[in-house]
Amino acid sequence: MRAGFYTLGCKVNQYETQLMREALTKRGYEIVGENDCPDVFVINSCTVTAESDRKTRQTVRHYRKKLPNAVLVLTGCVPQAFPTVADELDCADIVLGNASNVDLPDCLDRFFIDGKRIIDIRQHEKKNVNATVSGFESRTKAFLKIQDGCDRFCTYCIIPFARGRIRSKDICDIQTEVTALAQKGHKEVVLIGINLTAYGIGTQYNLADAVATAAAIDGIERVRLGSLEPDMMTDEIIDRLAEIPELCPQFHLSLQSGCDTTLKRMNRHYDTALYREVVEKLRKKFTLCAITTDLMVGFAGESDEDFNTSAQFVREIGFSKVNVFPYSRRKGTMADQFTDHINEQVKRERTKEMLKIADETQLEFLKTRIGQTYPVLFESRAKDGLIEGYTPDYTLVRADAGDEICGQIIDVKLDTIGNGGFVVKL
Repeated sequence: MRAGFYTLGCKVNQYETQLMREALTKRGYEIVGENDCPDVFVINSCTVTAESDRKTRQTVRHYRKKLPNAVLVLTGCVPQAFPTVADELDCADIVLGNASNVDLPDCLDRFFIDGKRIIDIRQHEKKNVNATVSGFESRTKAFLKIQDGCDRFCTYCIIPFARGRIRSKDICDIQTEVTALAQKGHKEVVLIGINLTAYGIGTQYNLADAVATAAAIDGIERVRLGSLEPDMMTDEIIDRLAEIPELCPQFHLSLQSGCDTTLKRMNRHYDTALYREVVEKLRKKFTLCAITTDLMVGFAGESDEDFNTSAQFVREIGFSKVNVFPYSRRKGTMADQFTDHINEQVKRERTKEMLKIADETQLEFLKTRIGQTYPVLFESRAKDGLIEGYTPDYTLVRADAGDEICGQIIDVKLDTIGNGGFVVKL
């Protein structure tokens, strides 16, 4: 039997797709591409925005037409948050929430026996994250989910309903999993979660313990962190992280807005003063530290003054990279009930303006790296033929070289800025 996968959304989804791939491989399935006549095709969905929902629906219908004879499986965050999607997308033979995708092999066995449609969407249990992967196709960087769930309930966000309450992976399981990844040749491990900074709540451990555990494994030369909540980056955690040389000095510190009024309406748990303070502490503790972030524009009630305040804050912080996106209404969230939503045209204009500012701050950051030499972990060949890789501070570096450098860490002098990073000669 052959099985193929299509993954939408975040790194956590990518990790969970790998879990399902390995589970099916153990049952004797061959993992193939969508053009290799798969008998089973799994779509792992994302529901972070309304656009994500639209893409999921579009993707399911697309593959139903493309693969009419395959068993089509829909799983992930969309059915978990909105179970009625199973009725809407009745072309999917099996529908699983992300709380039940571990049962994919058994569900397929049942389907092949009786051919009856299966819908299994159950609530998340508040227990440890215990599933582990043994490796990824890439032999360079591996994602490792150490935390799941979120208790924050930001007014715009559906994720607590899609992911359940916070829970963490046992520190011993992290050690075992990272060891397996290192044995497969992975040199960099990226620790990820839905609310990564909540790792260890309710236990004797915290995020620094997880990083130290991963960094101590032979063969792991880099540990990188996923998205972080600024108010949970305490002095103790920052001080301990600074003592781990394998930790990459790049911190994706979630902002969402640079305006305190908007942050309060979002039910974020910090203000810009606290955010600035955390950035200053990180830059003091980590040499050549890079701060990246996510920024939302056009949130309900955001006035021109609020937007301008947010834009000015972005300039002042000087991010190395900003992911800018317009606010997207989500059914089931508190913000969906707000009455002062922003016109779509205004959102587009603000998005365009903020993207310009983001490009400017990124360029200023890159200029500070000109002439310096950094270790670059080269990962893969890009569409234009160049090999891509990243410095510890997540600066993109591209080189005209052979595939043999993939998986190697090479010291490179950064000189020519181009396409959001550097183009170098080896």
